[in-house]
Amino acid sequence: MKSPTKIHYFDYNATHPPNFSILERAWDSYKNEFFNPSGASRFSLGNQGKIEVARKYFSNLSGYPMRGIVFSSTGTEANHLLIAALKLKFPDTTAMYTSPFEHASFYSALNMHGIKPVLLKTDKTGLVSVDELRKLMEYLPLPVGIIYAGNETGVIQPMEEIGALAREFSVPFVTDAMQSFGKMIMNFESVDGFSCSGHKIGAGPGCGLTGIRENLETKDWGFMRGGNQENGHRAGTENLPSILSFQFATQSKLENLQTKVDRNLNFRKKIEQELKNLGCEIVAENSPRLSHTIFCLIPIPELDFFIMGLEERGVIISTGSSCKSRARNASTALTAMGYSSEDALRAVRISFGDGTEEEDIEALITGFKELIKQL
Repeated sequence: MKSPTKIHYFDYNATHPPNFSILERAWDSYKNEFFNPSGASRFSLGNQGKIEVARKYFSNLSGYPMRGIVFSSTGTEANHLLIAALKLKFPDTTAMYTSPFEHASFYSALNMHGIKPVLLKTDKTGLVSVDELRKLMEYLPLPVGIIYAGNETGVIQPMEEIGALAREFSVPFVTDAMQSFGKMIMNFESVDGFSCSGHKIGAGPGCGLTGIRENLETKDWGFMRGGNQENGHRAGTENLPSILSFQFATQSKLENLQTKVDRNLNFRKKIEQELKNLGCEIVAENSPRLSHTIFCLIPIPELDFFIMGLEERGVIISTGSSCKSRARNASTALTAMGYSSEDALRAVRISFGDGTEEEDIEALITGFKELIKQL
């Protein structure tokens, strides 16, 4: 296969392209002051101070207490920390109301702590049913864990309504906010705990974050043991440059956020109109969705050849969540929404962002037109 001269990247939901100015800023700081934050010297204490400044930033942003903000290594670990906190606070918890759209790490964390996921029903809107949740709560109140916005569909769940329902029944409500954090105005007040990850917003890999409110705190909550880092909640030498990159990237993403969202919406509208003209079906088209995410069914069965054809043209898209996109199994999100396995195997995800330009959009549309005609 001939390598393309330019890459047109449309897999931002898998990982956001790194913001090199931010990475250089963080690594320049680390290069000159590389001291272990847990050390006893004043140089180490200086680096611990930088971490606390970052912690305070995320605390102010979310409205969560500083002691409830914990840095880890990945989004997966952040999800495990989130569920660990809930389980330690409510040790009798054996089940949770959740959605069929969660990341695999969220279900894994539930399983590790002996919590059965009770999946809420959905339909082709991609939204969970608040009415069903109310009925379930009236029968048996349980903790709730719902992804803020779908990794594949981009559908934004009714967080305020779910949060109000959780408060009414006095149960905790937590969320995986990997795709929504830094990409939309989030309502942190609706949830008692959240998780997010730096590489989803251009900070590069190496830093996840878990936030919990006072009502989920216990003295010994945490996941990794063996050191007193992160106030005893997560052992291991802190990844200082990645923590700083996460802070800087968040500040950058939130600057003029609405302007960025509007720009993405214009791109999304243009792409979706062209896709519909080609016979593609936009999944959850009329539901509230992330501005930069399109999940669609293409009108041909040869999905592998389609993806390869786009790659030959330098266009990179995805067949779904990066945790399972290589498996080539039908999207469980789509089958839960009522699509057949055959239809779900025709699904592709297009996600873009700040670095996307008009020429990228044109390359994407041209690739779709040529390949759908050929295949």
